[in-house]
Order: sequence, then C-alpha cells, then structure tokens
Amino acid sequence: QVRVVESGGGLVQPGGSLRLSCEASVSIFNIYNMGWYRQAPGKGRELVADITSASATNYADSVKGRFTISRDNARNMVYLQMNNLKPEDTAVYVCRAWKTFVGDYWGQGTQVTVSS
Repeated sequence: QVRVVESGGGLVQPGGSLRLSCEASVSIFNIYNMGWYRQAPGKGRELVADITSASATNYADSVKGRFTISRDNARNMVYLQMNNLKPEDTAVYVCRAWKTFVGDYWGQGTQVTVSS
C-alpha cells in the first residue's frame, strides 16, 4: 500500500559524488521516518543514514562527514548526498520508510558502483 522508489544510482570514480533520491507514496499528514540502507555482495544489509519525522539524523560511522541525508516533507522525498565516494561504498542502496506500530516499507534499491 506504500510504495518506496529510489533513483540516482550509477557508476562513479573514487572521490566523486552522487545524489540518491527516494519518494514514498505516503500522505503528507502521516510523515514517516525514512532512511538509507545498503547491501554489498556477500554482506548483510547495513544502515547508512536515517532521518526521523522530526528531521533528526543518524549516520553510520563509515559515512560520517561524507554523506548527508535530508528530506522534503512537502514532496514526500528523502535524499542522500554522497561525497568523496570510496570503492567500499559500492552496494545496492535501499530506501526505507517506517513508523513504529504503523508500517515498515522498503524500496527495490538502486546500484551504486565506485570504481576507477
């Protein structure tokens, strides 16, 4: 019932930047917490960054100072600005929208590849 759709992935060289976007089909009167997770081949899914309905942010230690998460509640959008990308950032990045005791929804993911 809630669709989560990511975009903006691609191939970038080390040190480059990408901006991921995620749109959730939720009502503007029911604002969800949102976040970005990633999964690389052979590894489990890990939290990259999240942002609450009140716009408080949280980041994985590995991306602090390089990535910035933000949201536009009027457009039901969340963004992940990724700077100074490293090969170890290569993964499928998945957007999540959730509200405790209400719902938890995941997108299909967008591929980010950091390589020379």
